[in-house]
Amino acid sequence: MDTPHDLDENSLAAAWAYLRAHSDAGLPLRPNAYRMAFADPEFMARRETRGIRIQLELLKPDVDQQEQGINHTVVVFGSARFSSPETAQQLLDAARKSGDVSALKEAERHMRNAAYYDLAHRFGHIVATHSATLPESERLYICTGGGPGIMEAANRGAHDAGALTVGLNIALPHEQQANPYVTPSLSFKFHYFAARKMHFMMRAKAMVAFPGGFGTLDELFEVITLVQTKKSAPVPIILFGKDYWNRLINLDVMVEEGAVSESDLNLFKFTDDPQEAWDTIQAFYKLQAVVPGN
Repeated sequence: MDTPHDLDENSLAAAWAYLRAHSDAGLPLRPNAYRMAFADPEFMARRETRGIRIQLELLKPDVDQQEQGINHTVVVFGSARFSSPETAQQLLDAARKSGDVSALKEAERHMRNAAYYDLAHRFGHIVATHSATLPESERLYICTGGGPGIMEAANRGAHDAGALTVGLNIALPHEQQANPYVTPSLSFKFHYFAARKMHFMMRAKAMVAFPGGFGTLDELFEVITLVQTKKSAPVPIILFGKDYWNRLINLDVMVEEGAVSESDLNLFKFTDDPQEAWDTIQAFYKLQAVVPGN
């Protein structure tokens, strides 16, 4: 009797088995014309195949998120350098003990900025808690760059509420790993900033920017530009930390010089309150919690 065939059988498995055998044997991979193209690392890393690699970076996270029901996200940007209150306190205690003036000054700054970590944690928790009461088709999931600092705080808040959280990490010259509060099956690593930015926008229903550096500014102004030019649908854009943003950027100058319209300043709003940020998002989409029993 013929053996029935498995409809899900992967006919490409042999190509991967071949590579795995090389790895297990500790053998170096060398260019091999006979190796299947998709399973040839040297070929896939060539300049000529860059377009394929970008396409794969767009496709893989999209497929994985669809399969796990991640349709809508709240993207949180912010500094990777801000410590948690616990870490900041440890740094402050050590600096005081050492008597090092410069270390003490830096530790005090960490302690000051840890307040933003706490706010991001609270915001992530609020989003996850309230989203759990919404119909599945309307649930919002926290999505960050997957790194430390503010990103970790937002992922941590959602994780602590028992929700799935998304991390879109980027390969950098210095070692960087996803923070431990990103759901492992939703932890993605990118080589191309462009592909990563597109994924931030693909499911984003709101953008929340905490104080941060060049990366935060880059991501924030790209989102504002996309909404301003109507290349993207309007979404709530919330800048956390009024004092920081007002000291960093004099937006009125752009209006005074005619670089932007006064109405463009209505594309975003400032807040210092996690609940207010969530209320803004909730009001924008008129989200209604599911009433038990209905």
